Amino acid sequence: MKSYIETWEKIFGLKRFKRVFVAATRQNVGKTTVSLGLIATLSDRFRKIGFIKPVGQRYLVEDGYKVDEDSVLMEHIFKFKFPLHDMSPVAVEKGYTEKFLDGKGSIDTAYTIKESFNRVAEDKDLVIIEGTGHAGVGSVFDLSNATVAKMLDSKAILISPGGIGNPIDEIMLNKAVFDQKGVKIIGVIVNKVLPKKYDKISRYVRIGLKRMGIPVLGVIPYIEGLDVPTMRDFREELDMHILSGEEFLDRQTKKVLVGAMEVKEAARYIEDDSIIITPANRSDFINLLIKIHTGRFIEKKRIAGIVLSGGRVPKRRICNALARTDMAVLMSRLNTYEVASKIHDLTVKIKSKDTRKVKIAIDMVRRYVDIEQVIRSL
Repeated sequence: MKSYIETWEKIFGLKRFKRVFVAATRQNVGKTTVSLGLIATLSDRFRKIGFIKPVGQRYLVEDGYKVDEDSVLMEHIFKFKFPLHDMSPVAVEKGYTEKFLDGKGSIDTAYTIKESFNRVAEDKDLVIIEGTGHAGVGSVFDLSNATVAKMLDSKAILISPGGIGNPIDEIMLNKAVFDQKGVKIIGVIVNKVLPKKYDKISRYVRIGLKRMGIPVLGVIPYIEGLDVPTMRDFREELDMHILSGEEFLDRQTKKVLVGAMEVKEAARYIEDDSIIITPANRSDFINLLIKIHTGRFIEKKRIAGIVLSGGRVPKRRICNALARTDMAVLMSRLNTYEVASKIHDLTVKIKSKDTRKVKIAIDMVRRYVDIEQVIRSL
């Protein structure tokens, strides 16, 4: 039988390949991190691997095409040879849903996805397909994760956040959607488990899912370094101008403070690696930050950076003093409240320049995911 299939492939130029759809029970639980780790780890066993994110929501414009930023990340890291726009065939821009419901949207999206997938999958041994959000995301325009996984004839892996009760409930809810479409879930990876609860959650989530007949492929602990934003993240996501300290943009930030209080009071709340948001006209407050950071105050604190709100440039002497420090200083046109709100809602994504985060993601999958079980399941 094997020789017959090999002969058939040789005659018609056909090639069997494996594919897996990486989905999640909710947004921002680590699909991209796991996909990145899987590609790097499985490359030891599969010579040619492809990647595609059929439906993307956070996109960049590359060579005139709207492409999902996760596809850009994968292309930069793994140097894929196939076109970037095939790795991200559908970008859901603002107003996409309304256009679709009004009958003005593209009716060829399914065809576009299939054609892009075929080009990405050509001559590959394995294709990693990254979904968007939970199983039902995209249902409103007929491209839910479950629908796309079925369309591409793929099995699926579910990524779930750490926990026991709620994550298992969410896993079963998402599994029901995939089951309805006839997509097999080969297993679950539980991600971002608090280290102090790791042993307990790893034990009970395996017991709970075994009762449901769902394999646990891995349990990954929460690594703070992957979720901690840098000043560069803030600058890029909020489109801010660099006033000074561009070379310090990759400094990580751990606490966000709004400088809207009295100077004497503020000093008590500042900690190492804080990012401070303050109006550009608060010269007294900015001077205090410089003194604290440079050790000319009661206690030295290493400030990660400053965001000056209101769209105004500080006085020249303040700008010069800031430029002499080793802090990144950004300027925003938004007011202080708007900047603070956007920073609070910021989703930290791994960028291609984040070599340390990329290495952490790969090491996590290699260490905590049962790759042999994944391969057997495929």
